[in-house]
Amino acid sequence: MPVSTDLLIDGFGRIREVVHEAVDGLSPEDLATRLDQGANSITWLVWHLTRVQDDHMADAAGSQQVWTSDGWSDRFDLPFKPGATGYGHSSRDVASVSGVSAELLAGYHDAVHDRTVAHLRTLGDADFERVVDDSWTPAVTLGVRLVSVMADDLQHAGQAAFVRGALERR
Repeated sequence: MPVSTDLLIDGFGRIREVVHEAVDGLSPEDLATRLDQGANSITWLVWHLTRVQDDHMADAAGSQQVWTSDGWSDRFDLPFKPGATGYGHSSRDVASVSGVSAELLAGYHDAVHDRTVAHLRTLGDADFERVVDDSWTPAVTLGVRLVSVMADDLQHAGQAAFVRGALERR
């Protein structure tokens, strides 16, 4: 396996660790708490970062999203279309992502993580140069897309960890 693949697997594993640290042991009420009415909750942040990873990895792999193919959309029972990832969500939309357990959030994230790692293990160095989105200039390669997803997910996981820390100090 190429070193680049090992590094990506390590990076996505770090996201998974932060997600678990942010959600483990919290009640659905704590997970849905917002530090102010315009802030994102841990539930929304983890759901969103996982949806983005699921969406982008499925597109890159040419597969279905775990969200729909494995029934996670039904288990979460959110008031959005199945394709929603959280982009463009209003404060009201963020507030509607509630009543979700830590186990459900972590379970969905783990399922997406497992699918991500399985796909990464199939890649060789040449695969990272494949164009996955030509609507940008320059066109987005698989390597750039993977780093973009990792960077976005790490930021949101860090935000979730911050919210947890703030809640624990209350």
